Amino acid sequence: MKLVNVLCLLNMTHIKCRNGVYLFSNIARLTVPDELVSWDQEWLDYNPPNYTSKGVFNKPWADPDLTDLDFKPKWNEQDGPVNRVSYTSCYKIENGYPLNPIGRTGLRGRGLLGKWGPNHAADPIVTRWKRDFKNSIVVDSDTSKPILQFCAIQRRDTKEWAIPGGMVDSGEKVSETLRREFQEEALNSLEATEEEKIKLNEMIADFFKNGQKIYEGYVDDPRNTDNSWMETVAYNFHDDCGTSVGKFPLQAGDDASKVQWMDISRNLNLYASHLNFIKMVCEKYSAHW
Repeated sequence: MKLVNVLCLLNMTHIKCRNGVYLFSNIARLTVPDELVSWDQEWLDYNPPNYTSKGVFNKPWADPDLTDLDFKPKWNEQDGPVNRVSYTSCYKIENGYPLNPIGRTGLRGRGLLGKWGPNHAADPIVTRWKRDFKNSIVVDSDTSKPILQFCAIQRRDTKEWAIPGGMVDSGEKVSETLRREFQEEALNSLEATEEEKIKLNEMIADFFKNGQKIYEGYVDDPRNTDNSWMETVAYNFHDDCGTSVGKFPLQAGDDASKVQWMDISRNLNLYASHLNFIKMVCEKYSAHW
């Protein structure tokens, strides 16, 4: 099975984007039964509420409304600096609006998202082995497998723990986003002096050259709607010897309120589809899960 399809199948019924009231609003999603998520299933009277947050209007990083006659997006294409190509599949256009490729969410519009159609993010999964005071790798007593830790941030908005990722800026390479987001959220580079920023860049430059792609595709995100949705590229950056990443001066910044090394297990409650990404990393290293 192709990497791009794995998470789409896991989230085919939309768990986190059919969660009742939309984030930071009083707008209730229309309840969508599992069997009617797919657009292929006929639902003649499907008429969910339409909601786009006022916070995305007239922002330089956001699209205009589709009622704007001067706005003529190139769907499923590279549209100037804006990437409107889905990692998942070619999405359909209905009455001028892009349709979520995984199916109905019970809400039309853009919600909190800036772009119509796919909104691309990048997620750096930075890992190391958990070690004891003797610097030996810690093994779980039940599974007899070594325990991985990942660099986790607590989001300011939802208070959930997450991978320190973020949106890919228009015209930005994913590799640049991965480094930038980690520095802003886990190393607080936005508040660093120019001298400190240079040191941070030198410190992580080599480490971030050797990432391995874990996932590329659709994300079951609570911000998703019928017409706007999140997609991501997740890369793993692993410190096998514990000699580089463990020395990073972790400090929460930007969209993060806290940052820490977190033991990985199946019992974690993480934002959006992040637990699925973490599980893929554990399987890659045959680590405790």
